Amino acid sequence: MSTETHEQRREVQRDLARRAILDATEEVLLEVGHDDFSIRRLVERCGYTAPSIYHYFTDKDGLLDALIDERFAKLAAQLKRVPRGLDPVANIRGLALAFVRFGLKNPTHFRLLFTPRAGDETPPPSGEEARKHIEDTLAVLWESGRLRTGDPQTAGQALSLLCQGLVWGRISRPDYAWSKTLTEDSIDALLRGLVAPDEAVRSEKEEP
Repeated sequence: MSTETHEQRREVQRDLARRAILDATEEVLLEVGHDDFSIRRLVERCGYTAPSIYHYFTDKDGLLDALIDERFAKLAAQLKRVPRGLDPVANIRGLALAFVRFGLKNPTHFRLLFTPRAGDETPPPSGEEARKHIEDTLAVLWESGRLRTGDPQTAGQALSLLCQGLVWGRISRPDYAWSKTLTEDSIDALLRGLVAPDEAVRSEKEEP
């Protein structure tokens, strides 16, 4: 029993250390950017030695990959919790709202994930998971013939840009008198332009 308790304590300590290093990494990245980020700067911020950091994350690239993956995992979990029904439009609206709310609630994470960076920006597995939640729902609309765009990728990019813009505006100017219904109204307006009513699609199919 004492051995198990000791191991549990060590596991908690490892988790706390890993969390502290990741949080400090995020802070330094947002302050100095990827090009000027260094383990030396991180050591000064978090208090852990370089050997300790490498023990948990192997190298600098492994550390940055772990941070991005962990933050995207939080977004993916938020999207996964969105209730799904039979109406794909309601589903995509719920996902868009969840995306914006995640960004507003976690502005530091949002800045890390969506600030443009140079170089290869291949999303980690958790990033692909987050994107897939939205792409799969748009695919349902595309297959039903309800998307007005030339392809589902265009619709996905339009929705992504709108949602990111809604977050960037709010977190960049928090003191501005933003409309209380801005997010909902903006998403609804875009969806009205992107998606044809189900009745209209059925009417077109029934025409001789």
